[in-house]
Amino acid sequence: MSAEATEVSRAPFEPSGAGAAIERWTLRNGPLEASVLTLGATLHTLTAPDRAGTPGQILLSTDELPLILGAARHYGTTVGRYANRIADCRVTVDGEEHALAPTGNGVTLHGGPDGFAHRVWNAEEIPGGVRLSLHSPDGDQGFPGAMDVSVSYLLSADAVTIEYHAVTTRPTVVNLTNHAYINLAGEGHGDVLGHLLTLDADHYTPVDARQIPLGPYEPVAGTPFDFTTARPIGKGIADDHPQIRAAHGYDHNWVLRERPADGPPVRAALLEDPESGRTLEVLTTEPGIQVYTANGFHGAVTGARGVAYGPYAGVALETQHHPDSPHHPQYPSTVLRPGEEFRSTTVLRLGTA
Repeated sequence: MSAEATEVSRAPFEPSGAGAAIERWTLRNGPLEASVLTLGATLHTLTAPDRAGTPGQILLSTDELPLILGAARHYGTTVGRYANRIADCRVTVDGEEHALAPTGNGVTLHGGPDGFAHRVWNAEEIPGGVRLSLHSPDGDQGFPGAMDVSVSYLLSADAVTIEYHAVTTRPTVVNLTNHAYINLAGEGHGDVLGHLLTLDADHYTPVDARQIPLGPYEPVAGTPFDFTTARPIGKGIADDHPQIRAAHGYDHNWVLRERPADGPPVRAALLEDPESGRTLEVLTTEPGIQVYTANGFHGAVTGARGVAYGPYAGVALETQHHPDSPHHPQYPSTVLRPGEEFRSTTVLRLGTA
């Protein structure tokens, strides 16, 4: 069934109060259903069948607005202007230094304390899904240039496709991603330590105490970061490795194998749950993927099944450029100039095994 067959509907997130200003868009196509919130341009839920054909909601999620604005503020959101971390809360573009809004620990994380994840986006139906758009003024969180950004969610019978687009009035930097937490067994069904993960990456970027890349790529071979063949997420998550100890698990960027410039999305990751049989293949045009295993979760958010999310309740597979790229000229550039277009595509393809 093609994306054009997708059924699209919209409704207020809540009938009254602050939630009435937020829209929930629901997309249905064959066995898949996804919901998108205009707050944060959020992929809020994703329902897919297991090997027995039983549907299950596989994203960590809550409908409690105070939690969405608090402890769950990045669940499934579109993160920008710059996903991940920029060191020292500053960026230099064409010789001009710009001070960025700090988020603590000497870094600017996920675009600043009032990044794209915290804004209410405009939304419109498009063939196959919904497009959300946002205007970010010049100087927003310290970033130069007025930027117009859009994120489109397209649903087919076996995949969610996320398409990003941005233009700017001044030279700037941009790095957009989606921050969904996935549990293929179903949200609230235990942890993801038994999920099998494959990453199409031979290197990763080790980080310092602030989770800023040290610089050079390091090979994954012989380390707990080697997911070149499928292995359980939990196999190396407690290894006595300095990078694992510092993050209490995985919260690192892998350098994806080279992909064609301006080509179609190429596979970055494969996630498999042996128990339910659900599989998730992640394809992207981006050069990196941040894997975060929810190490810092301590039950502050309770999902629809009434289960509080603890450590490893889900895994985020954030397709992106590398963290702190503006300070590492050897990394792929994140600079966007007037007259250019930022485009990025990530596909979340679901199946069973």
